[in-house]
Amino acid sequence: MKKKHVKQFAKQLALEFAELQKRPARRRRAPRTRAMRELAEKALGSDAVKAAADRAERKPLQVTHDHLQLAKQKADRYTRANPFKLPDFPVQLMDHIPADRRMAADEGLIGTSAWAGGAWNSLGSNVAFEGIAFLGYQYLAELAQRPEYRVIVETIATEMTRKWIRFQAKGKKDKTKKIEQITAEFERLKVSEIFCQACEVDGFFGRAHLYLDTGATDDRNELKMPIGNGSNAITERKFERGDLKRLAIVEPMWTYPTSYNSNNPLRPDWYNPQMWFVMDREVHISRLLRFVGREVPDALKPAYSFGGLSLTQMAKPYVENFLNIRQSVADIVQAFSVFVLSTNLGETLTPGGEGLFRRADLFNSLRDNRGLMMIDAESEDFQNVAAPLSSLDQLQAQAQEHMASVSRIPLVKLLGTTPHGLNATAEPELRAFYDHIHAYQKKFFSPNLDRVFRFAQINIWGKVDPDISYVYEPLWEMDEKGQAEVRKTNAETAQIHIDSGVISPEEERNRITADPGTQYPGLDPNKVPDLKQEEEEGLEPKGSAEHLAQGGENDADEEAEREDA
Repeated sequence: MKKKHVKQFAKQLALEFAELQKRPARRRRAPRTRAMRELAEKALGSDAVKAAADRAERKPLQVTHDHLQLAKQKADRYTRANPFKLPDFPVQLMDHIPADRRMAADEGLIGTSAWAGGAWNSLGSNVAFEGIAFLGYQYLAELAQRPEYRVIVETIATEMTRKWIRFQAKGKKDKTKKIEQITAEFERLKVSEIFCQACEVDGFFGRAHLYLDTGATDDRNELKMPIGNGSNAITERKFERGDLKRLAIVEPMWTYPTSYNSNNPLRPDWYNPQMWFVMDREVHISRLLRFVGREVPDALKPAYSFGGLSLTQMAKPYVENFLNIRQSVADIVQAFSVFVLSTNLGETLTPGGEGLFRRADLFNSLRDNRGLMMIDAESEDFQNVAAPLSSLDQLQAQAQEHMASVSRIPLVKLLGTTPHGLNATAEPELRAFYDHIHAYQKKFFSPNLDRVFRFAQINIWGKVDPDISYVYEPLWEMDEKGQAEVRKTNAETAQIHIDSGVISPEEERNRITADPGTQYPGLDPNKVPDLKQEEEEGLEPKGSAEHLAQGGENDADEEAEREDA
C-alpha cells in the first residue's frame, strides 16, 4: 500500500515538474525543482519521468473561428488602387501649368470623380481588381520594354501600315499627275511611318498626338490659334500653300489637357479638350491631332488623362499569367528530381551528430550519374522522387496562347506557331484578322488621315481636289495560282463585253494599263495593234476569242509559211 502511494506521489511530482519547465526559470525555485525531479526519478526511473513530461506537454490542436477566417483570406495578386484617381505627370510639365487650369481645380470633374470613387470604396472589400486602374505613364513606359507587350503592339501597328493606302480619282479628267504629286507629298511627310508610330504609342500608352508643324513651333500665341479641319473657312484664312513643314508624334507623357467641358454633355467638347499643354506651350487641338483607339467611359476619362485603354494594360493579366507559369515550369525542370535518404535523424542531437549533414553535403558535391551512394542496408533507405514533366509544355503553350486572344492576333502571326493536324491551315484566322485590321484602320486612322490628306493637298495646290480620294489596300494576298485564275476570269469577262459591244478594246486596254498589278508595265494605252490587214486577208485576228479557242500555238509556223510563199 505504501509503495502504491509513493508511485502516485512521484507521478504527481513529475507532472508538476513538467509544468514548471514551461514557465520562465526562476533562480529561487531551482533547488525545489531539482529535488522534485530527483525524488521522481528514484521512485519511477528517469525514462518514466521523461515520458510523463512529454505527455504533459502535448496539447490538442485548437482551431478557432479566427483561424478559419484567416485561412479563407487570399492575398490580392494586384495592387488595389482607386481607378478614378487623377494621373501623375512629369514635374517639368506640371511646373508650366497654372494651378487654376489643372484638372484638380475643375469642380465638375472632381465632383464626378469623387462620386465614382465613393462607389468604388463601397465595393473595394468585395471586388477583386485585376489591374483595371490606370497604371500611369511611367509604369507603362517600363512595360514597353517587355517583348511580350512590344510584339503585340508592333504587330498590329505594322499590319495597319504594311500595304497602306492607294490614291484614286473619279471623273473624266486625267488625274495621273496629281496622284503622283500627292503620293510624293505623303512620302516627303513620311505619313506611313508617322501613323505607324502613332499606332505604337497608342498601343503602349492609350493615347498619341500628331503635331502638324506649320512653322509656328516657337510662336506661343500662334500655337493657340486653330487652323481648321482642312476644308472649312478657318483653314482658308489660316493655312496656305507651303505651310505644312513636317509631321511629328508626341507621347502623352508630355501633354496635359485643358479647356474642356465637364458640365454639359450636349456640347461637342464634352470631355474633349480643345487645348493641350505640351510642356510650357499651349497648342490647339487642330494642330495637335489626338489618337485614341480604345476609349474608356466618361467617368474614367479624367483618370486616363482623356486617353484610352492601352493594349499593354489589356494584356497585362494574360502576360503576367504566362510569365508566372513560364518561371514555374523552369523551376520544376531545374529541380524535378529530388533524392530522399531515410535515416535516423536522432543522431543529429547526439555529440558529433553534425556528421550526417556533412555526409549530405559531400553527396551533393559529388553527385553524378557515375557516382556511388552507399547506405546502411538495415537502417537507411535511398529514393529518387521525380515530378512528371509530360504536360508542362502544353500548360506553358496554353498560357502563351491566351495572350493572342486579347489582341485578336493569330498564333501564326504573334508566336510563329503553325497549325497542327492533317491539312491544317491558318487561312481562316488570317482572313478574320485582316478583316479586323481593315475595320480598325477606318476607325483609328481615317478621322486624322482625312485631315492630313486635305492639308497635304492645300500644301501642294492651294486647294482640295474633291475628285481625288484614297482607299486602304487589302491585306490579303493570293498566291500565284489564285492570281492567274483571277486574270483569266478578267480576260474572259473583257472579251465578252467587247464582243457584245459594252466596251471597246481601247477601254479594256486602259483598264489593264491602270491596273497596279498589271503584267504589262509601261504599256501605252493609245498604241493599239492594227488588225485591219489580217481582217482584209480573211484571217482571224490573233486576239479574238475564236482564235484563242481554236488554239494559237501554231501562229509562228503559219507566219513562217507565209513569208516563204
